[in-house]
Amino acid sequence: MQILYLIYFFIIGTVFGSFYNVVGLRVPKKQMFQSERSYCPHCRHTLSWYELIPVFSYIIQRGKCRHCKAKISMIYPLVELFTGFFFAYSFYVFGFQFELITALFLTSLLAIIIVSDLKYMLIPNQVLLFFLPFLIVCRIFSPLDPWWSPIVGALIGYLLLALIIIVSRGGMGGGDMKLFGVLGIVLGYKGVLLAFFFSTLYGTVIGAILLSLKIVERKKPIPFGPFIVFGSLTAYFFGDALVHWYVSTFFYTLKNI
Repeated sequence: MQILYLIYFFIIGTVFGSFYNVVGLRVPKKQMFQSERSYCPHCRHTLSWYELIPVFSYIIQRGKCRHCKAKISMIYPLVELFTGFFFAYSFYVFGFQFELITALFLTSLLAIIIVSDLKYMLIPNQVLLFFLPFLIVCRIFSPLDPWWSPIVGALIGYLLLALIIIVSRGGMGGGDMKLFGVLGIVLGYKGVLLAFFFSTLYGTVIGAILLSLKIVERKKPIPFGPFIVFGSLTAYFFGDALVHWYVSTFFYTLKNI
């Protein structure tokens, strides 16, 4: 039965992931609530239902539009797989506990952030404001210990990024700052600090690799949102285990010096 539930959450996640692609692409352009159906961004042909099956349509069409043969961005299937995987993993970790709802909302928010930041280097306020009340309610019904951790976490996340923006004179964006404020509610003060650490680590390492491979230019800005996404997920799912491992290893090393 566990496997069936995991498959179910994965499939549901890919379906939602397909929708989050649309949200991430349209909300920054203020097109989200138009009645227009999904279409090819190149030839603007309205897509049929069988061209919108998550992941499979991309594979069957070999990553190209059936009509104009233009390449379809890899963002689409990757976000669908991302959402499917973390929906399933959230169920694997939490089962039918209330925290599962928190994990699904967090995954949904981060999936949209990946799309919008990669496409436009923008984290829309509308998306953050939509998810904010749901995440607050989730933390009320599934509180952290201590209870004030989400409040302090939101303040630390917001103010830490604000300080970095001031010191670096715009080295990070206001969207990153607001996103960390929202993430602080979910992760708490310890988790948001871990999320910042991992985000910075991933950004530094991957950025250096991209520069060394000359995939990006030295002065060309790189969207930081995807690094925040994976840094936050690392802190959310593995933060406690990583901190416990680090502390136990540190004290073991001190004891044997």
